Amino acid sequence: MDPTSLILARIQFAANISFHILFPTITIALGWMLLFFRLRFRATRDSKWEEAYYFWTKIFALTFALGVVSGITMSFQFGTNWPGFMEKVGNIAGPLLGYEVLTAFFLEATFLGVMLFGRGRVSERMHLIATFLVAFGTTMSAFWILSLNSWMHTPVGYEIINSRFHATDWWAIVFNPSFPYRFAHMLLASGLTMCFMVAGVSAWQILKKVDSAATHAAFKSAIVAAAVLIPIQIFMGDLHGLNTLKHQPAKVAAMEGLWETEKGAPLVLFGIPDPVTRTNLYAIEIPKLASLILTHDPNGEVKGLNEFEGKHPPVGPVFWSFRVMVGTGMLMLAASWLTVALLRKRTPATLPKPLLWGLSLMVFSGWIATLAGWYVTEIGRQPYIVYGVITVAETAAKHAPAMIGLTLSVYLALYAGLLIAYILVVKRLAEKATRGEALSLPSSFNRAQPSA
Repeated sequence: MDPTSLILARIQFAANISFHILFPTITIALGWMLLFFRLRFRATRDSKWEEAYYFWTKIFALTFALGVVSGITMSFQFGTNWPGFMEKVGNIAGPLLGYEVLTAFFLEATFLGVMLFGRGRVSERMHLIATFLVAFGTTMSAFWILSLNSWMHTPVGYEIINSRFHATDWWAIVFNPSFPYRFAHMLLASGLTMCFMVAGVSAWQILKKVDSAATHAAFKSAIVAAAVLIPIQIFMGDLHGLNTLKHQPAKVAAMEGLWETEKGAPLVLFGIPDPVTRTNLYAIEIPKLASLILTHDPNGEVKGLNEFEGKHPPVGPVFWSFRVMVGTGMLMLAASWLTVALLRKRTPATLPKPLLWGLSLMVFSGWIATLAGWYVTEIGRQPYIVYGVITVAETAAKHAPAMIGLTLSVYLALYAGLLIAYILVVKRLAEKATRGEALSLPSSFNRAQPSA
């Protein structure tokens, strides 16, 4: 097919999934934080927890809505731009996507209404159960989507008949070799994204002097959770890297910028990968550290990109995305640990203003790390759509470049507008959240209505 059409189709899908993933990354973990707020209120009867709950429920609902809309748009592209994928892999992809809708989406959508409008209409226990079911639903949604995506990276449990995939072992398909690592890595990424969003918004409220006890409670909960989660994420990232080295060594070689297979491979801290000379320009390296990290042996052998000539991903995007992800993670670690240390002797309102400004600027840092990690994963799978079996080019629709370019332009303009609107609405909600306002729902929602 026309190479221009292929690259435009890939960019369009990347734009769609990049926009979509922003919102589930928040809601997956925010649902559990809301459950924590609800449990704390039931245990203490302190109104600050209920105020925090209702304020963040508003943001959860807004985020959930954008996630649903962008997810539907993204799914259309399987038919418009990638018909070969569903034609060949639909027997496996279709059921997994169907399970996601049945076990997750319906659960979230149904009980979110109870969370938003059930106050005074249902018992506290039922409200708590609804919050749990929404949090559980968001996690199950991630479970099924990541199961399918992981299978595309480490395909097992299938046979090919007449160029079509057929399942032979659903257990192996769902719990494929990379799924446990990718699922845990994504849940932790969601937790960190949510924590820095809650901490960042709360820091902004403190700076704007619209904070309350609820703001401080949410801030402390989020920053302590972040300080705990980031070391776990680093450990899980190491396990995920070892799994990737086993199943997708070309991706790891691109991440590390390693061209030649060698024992005692150096860690390339900085460099400009040059695909023409197949070297790294201006490289800054630490001897043997890549082998130590990847094989846990300073003299371990790591395969280079030259072992996969013609079958490895574009090096530059994978190399730099990996460093953006790791760099953002290190910044999160420093910010969360510094803040927790200061909170031992200070209140959130008395933290240094430069730190509060820094946390405000990091409100969407989780998005940066998640997108960078997603690019490492997905670009690192190239040129395959099902790793080692089907290439991306084999599944793309043969549309004219002008048609794809037009729809891509519309998507980008729409998504830019929606993203700006989302950020402005969150900012407005934060700045209006004066004491008690998060509880100021219409009176018809504040008490049970008498029967007619």
